[in-house]
Amino acid sequence: MLAVLLMGTVSCMAKEIKTVVFKTSPEMHCANCEERIKSNLRFEKGVKDIQTNLEDKTVTIKYDAAKTTVEQLIAGFKLSLIHISEPT
Repeated sequence: MLAVLLMGTVSCMAKEIKTVVFKTSPEMHCANCEERIKSNLRFEKGVKDIQTNLEDKTVTIKYDAAKTTVEQLIAGFKLSLIHISEPT
């Protein structure tokens, strides 16, 4: 019986981690652009990981869907003055 209760507790505490990919426009072109994006999104609630790719001009974000939304992440980009396309 104890095992059943523990399993129920673990499933209630599981996080829904999602991934979203944004394409930058105007494009990221240097390390400063990458750092500006990361520094503005780093403290957004629920953000777990931010990966930038200068070659592909993309930003991949892993986030906890219980704490933030794609719309809130998009708002965070506005602070970095980097425009993005709709997420893929």
